[in-house]
Amino acid sequence: MTYQYHDESIIKNLPEDTVFVFGSNMAGTHQGGAAKIAHQYFGAMKGVGRGWSGQSFAIPTMNEHLQQMPLSQIQHYVDDFKIYTKNHPKTKYFVTAVGCGVAGYKVEEIAPMFKGISHNVIFPVSFRPFVEKTLPKLTQHSLQAFIQEAIIFSEDLSQSIQALDLNEAEKSLAKIVINTPMYPTDSNGRDRSYEITDILNTLKNKNVLQLDIQTDATKTLGGVILAILELYTINEHDFIEAWQGQREIMPPKAANRAKK
Repeated sequence: MTYQYHDESIIKNLPEDTVFVFGSNMAGTHQGGAAKIAHQYFGAMKGVGRGWSGQSFAIPTMNEHLQQMPLSQIQHYVDDFKIYTKNHPKTKYFVTAVGCGVAGYKVEEIAPMFKGISHNVIFPVSFRPFVEKTLPKLTQHSLQAFIQEAIIFSEDLSQSIQALDLNEAEKSLAKIVINTPMYPTDSNGRDRSYEITDILNTLKNKNVLQLDIQTDATKTLGGVILAILELYTINEHDFIEAWQGQREIMPPKAANRAKK
């Protein structure tokens, strides 16, 4: 599905039929970022941290104590927003980079949550690769191109990925999984170090990757592999077959894709 996009510059007015959508905290303080704009110019009421208010719609990304919400909880509120847009098809929704400011999440973590939303939404242009494109299939070439320390720890990740011999969907995948926090804890605060160590041991025992699994750098690399496993809902053995060129792995259907 193709959507409209905006250039993410600060705005202070919108047509009457367009609602300003922003990331909020449950306390509804609206003190910074897009929330402050929503309060000053689009009728967001203090104390209302969720849903419609004036010419605005709040999607909570922080709790009432102004602490970052887990992504799984944010997904719940995004799903509510999806239902709202579907039930109000004559209204347009100007979506800001929800959760990517004060809340501290990356576009790669938030944008995919909106995939499949109704057509009456205007997205930030940075969301485009994640709401329009499907995941690419995993191939030996694509995996081996970016699963290497020189790429993962590059000082300019975007430039390094852009230089790879990959198509745009594969480059987007590389950026997503490398930027997904996994080691030592994921974005929901879960300790993933034991899972990562198990993955690395399996790969080492199968002579897939010969690495010193005790180093933090190697475990960060293992976290990238774990992110791929969860994104494609596969296990280490599936990954090994793709890495060795024995098979190509098709992406799961969006409805079955696990959210971290």
